[in-house]
Amino acid sequence: MIERLIHWSIGNRLLVLLATLFITALGIWSLRSTPLDALPDLSDTQVIIRTSFPGQAPQIIENQVTYPLATTMLSVPGAKTVRGYSFFGDSFVYVLFEDGTDLYWARSRVLEYLNQAQERLPEGVTTTLGPDATGVGWIYQYALVDRSGQHDLSQLRALQDWFLKYELKSLPNVAEVATLGGMVKQYQVVLDPQKLVAYGVTQQEIEAALKSANQETGGAILELAEREYMVRASGYLQSLEDFRNVPLRSSVTGIPVLLGQVATIQLGPEMRRGIAELDGQGEVVGGVVILRSGKNARDTIQAVKAKLDALKASLPAGVEVVTTYDRSQLIDRAIDNLSYKLLEEFVVVALVCLIFLGHLRSSLVAIITLPLGILMAFIVMRYQGINANIMSLGGIAIAIGAMVDAAVVMIENAHKHIEAWKAQHPNEPLHGEAHWRVIGEAAAEVGPALFFSLLIITLSFLPVFTLEAQEGRLFGPLAFTKTYAMAAAAGLSVTLVPVLMGYWIRGHIPNEQQNPLNRWLINAYRPVLEFVLAWPKATLAMALLVFLSSLWPLSRLGGEFLPPMDEGDLLYMPSALPGLPASKASQLLQQTNRMILTVPEVARVFGKAGRAETATDPAPLEMFETTVQFKPRDQWRPGMTPEKLIDELDQAVKVPGLSNIWVPPIRNRIDMLATGIKSPIGVKVSGTSLTEIERITRDIEAVAKEVPGVSSALAERLTGGRYVDIQINRLAAARYGLSIADVQAVVSGAIGGSNIGETVEGLARFPISLRYPREWRNSPEALRRLPILTAAGQQITLGTVAQISLTEGPPMLRSENGRLSGWVYVDVRGRDLASTVRELQQRVADRVQLGAGMTVSYSGQFEFLERANARLTWVVPATLLIIFVLLYLTFSRFSEALLIMATLPFALSGGVWLLYWFGFNLSVATGVGFIALAGVSAEFGVIMLLYLKNAWHARVDVGRSDDPALLEAIREGAVLRVRPKVMTVAVIIAGLLPILWGGGAGSEVMKRIAAPMVGGMITAPLLSMLVLPAAYWRMRRQGKAKDLSSEMASLCNLG
Repeated sequence: MIERLIHWSIGNRLLVLLATLFITALGIWSLRSTPLDALPDLSDTQVIIRTSFPGQAPQIIENQVTYPLATTMLSVPGAKTVRGYSFFGDSFVYVLFEDGTDLYWARSRVLEYLNQAQERLPEGVTTTLGPDATGVGWIYQYALVDRSGQHDLSQLRALQDWFLKYELKSLPNVAEVATLGGMVKQYQVVLDPQKLVAYGVTQQEIEAALKSANQETGGAILELAEREYMVRASGYLQSLEDFRNVPLRSSVTGIPVLLGQVATIQLGPEMRRGIAELDGQGEVVGGVVILRSGKNARDTIQAVKAKLDALKASLPAGVEVVTTYDRSQLIDRAIDNLSYKLLEEFVVVALVCLIFLGHLRSSLVAIITLPLGILMAFIVMRYQGINANIMSLGGIAIAIGAMVDAAVVMIENAHKHIEAWKAQHPNEPLHGEAHWRVIGEAAAEVGPALFFSLLIITLSFLPVFTLEAQEGRLFGPLAFTKTYAMAAAAGLSVTLVPVLMGYWIRGHIPNEQQNPLNRWLINAYRPVLEFVLAWPKATLAMALLVFLSSLWPLSRLGGEFLPPMDEGDLLYMPSALPGLPASKASQLLQQTNRMILTVPEVARVFGKAGRAETATDPAPLEMFETTVQFKPRDQWRPGMTPEKLIDELDQAVKVPGLSNIWVPPIRNRIDMLATGIKSPIGVKVSGTSLTEIERITRDIEAVAKEVPGVSSALAERLTGGRYVDIQINRLAAARYGLSIADVQAVVSGAIGGSNIGETVEGLARFPISLRYPREWRNSPEALRRLPILTAAGQQITLGTVAQISLTEGPPMLRSENGRLSGWVYVDVRGRDLASTVRELQQRVADRVQLGAGMTVSYSGQFEFLERANARLTWVVPATLLIIFVLLYLTFSRFSEALLIMATLPFALSGGVWLLYWFGFNLSVATGVGFIALAGVSAEFGVIMLLYLKNAWHARVDVGRSDDPALLEAIREGAVLRVRPKVMTVAVIIAGLLPILWGGGAGSEVMKRIAAPMVGGMITAPLLSMLVLPAAYWRMRRQGKAKDLSSEMASLCNLG
């Protein structure tokens, strides 16, 4: 079938060239319109439910909001994990779905189940869904800075909330713009309890009076003088004076009691749970642009930047927008780096072809298949919706060498056939139909086997598609693009390549013997082959020893999920001890930012304590998240590397009570979404008793700190929050006609300060708060003296009806799948992840006692590593099976397919030794490299065996099947055809070396894919060129002996 396709393509060459032009045009359009990003979106499909319950403690939030919601969401179809966070005043429930779940279907199902849970929530509490974004949606961050000193934090916050935020939200593909830090202006009504009692006014009356005094209404329409007039009655509170003049009640004489007589009205900041700080210079207001799921990050960032530039003129004098995080820089670096690598590979592969063939036009035939194959891959990428990113372009990069293999072998075979024709017709020019016939025969001779060998490389990568979750989303684009590129190369090798060979391989074709490199290869290989044929058993034994030698470095290799990736920026994520007030958090943030700026390579530091105003950021106030932007690499000190920089930053930032963790921003957000853990290793302890969970997490923290390679370990404190507990005495309250709700209204409103409404000032809205003065609520003693006016007009104190005490409790609560959990963050430096976790697991099992109902699980990147290893244990055998089946289909002989399979372990040897040489750990990336290596190594075996078989069959066809003929065939198939075999290896290695030796964005993963392939393609061909001839020699001799014995037996039977 393949032979017929080759001859059809040559016969319809004009049609093939027209189709090529059409594919080129479509490919260029696809290339220009493919979205760009730095990394594939690795995050799970997530739906976030955020519920605000202002003024409520974490335990109340957990009991009344988070637990009912989380247990309801466990029943949502497709939900695999439900994670709950209960903070002061806020509940977050994250519902993570199975792979492949459509985001909008998931959101609709969560809404459906949310309706069921609504009746279980407290009155007045409403839930909202987070934005339709993913864990890597934070693509751009900025800070509003006032250089003039004329604007305070509340004015900057109002500018962000009511101007910039809505301007940016209007842009396409922006899911949300979250505000961070600053102060929200608040109208504070500070009640005087003694005056309330004197005037006989209750807190509930004041609340009702404020609500009724802050509204507008319409009076329909009046017709006056043949015109319509719309009627409106103003009533919004506009100023502090308006507040003071709000009437509460009238006396018997008709004199009104005004709000200003019983309260002080002032402007102040609303209580906040998020702080932003820039460069150690003080607090600022920040903004976070969150990308809609599946959209083009780079285009969206460009649109945001253009919009901010356009809005500069609209900002008040002295106010400017400073970029604090910009992912487009990483995207541009990554794409530019890989594009340059692709160009390098093009040039290197072209040079290899030119050096070996010594014919420019022949080299062009091979080279032209590269851009065409890549454009064909982009066509499929564009229609499948795969972004151009580090991984998808990396798939093309590792395929480039193998893509030209078939063309190289075909061209070399055409050279041989032309040489043979000219030897038979010494004085005749080769042109016209004779030329096309020679080209067709040369292509048809090797075409089918080459097509299948490229198909082996293509299909051997299919098991990578079985990887699931994060590793599947990371390597899926690479597997797709490599598969598409190789499939395109396979198709071109039997259609376009024969046609181009016919047009371009003309004129003077240099003889193989004229090339000094080819002569040297033949002269070097011939004596080695003679030794192999003389001592085949010794050769096979030596090859076995080489393979066994790789077991030692294999045992020394560590394990990790993925290597650390240099994203250009860095995230500093320490955790302070719980109970940290906002003022202290601001001070610590400024202090750490100044310390970070002492390192010369740091350009800008933007610190965040607590959370931004978005459901995608469930951070407590004691969690810091500082984005560190570095100067360009050419401004770094000589010899400085990202690893050394982290060590230096670690030494520079030393604050008692803060445990340092340095992580890449994108990687961290993905990990935190998938596992909730911000460090490479996380230990989760689940149970029902917070005290018992805390005991176990602290024990694990102590054990982890003793494990070699652990740079920091921190158990989250579950009982470090400080509480003022007010225990209401039901009987005492009943004596004064008070219910529990009446006393709680005083506690939540007067002490806590509740927002009872908001003012309308143009487009802006500002909250109105009601509470008692600080001196009435700044100590337990003051709270006991707090006056309460009963419905009967009696004056009592809070201490009369309640016990007030100071206690400790949870600063925040986490739950996973309905069970309370405590987490231990473990950071690793200088040691591989797998061995660290194994040792940690062993020590925890030996030294930490678990109570009844308590469970311990290991999470973070280790969780992904375990899942990937489990999958690879059957994926790798599946790869080998696919290769074997394709080899059998190629050669139709079980023994020959098995012979090539026997060469694969030699490829493994080289890959393992090179990993050991570079100091790389085993990871999912190296696993993908070994899977790719199996395909290209098998392809080399196919080419080697193809030449041996062709040479042998040529002798059998003329009646020569004795041992001398077999030896002659092996010498011809091995030695005289050494050029195409060495070219095959050379183009593959040449295509991979720029990746292996290069640096830049994304190189950490790509190097680990390329290393096993380069190492394996050094040892596999060397050993195959020795082992395959020896094994073929023994296999054919045994086959002939069997044939001879069967003939003798049949003759005896006849006799």
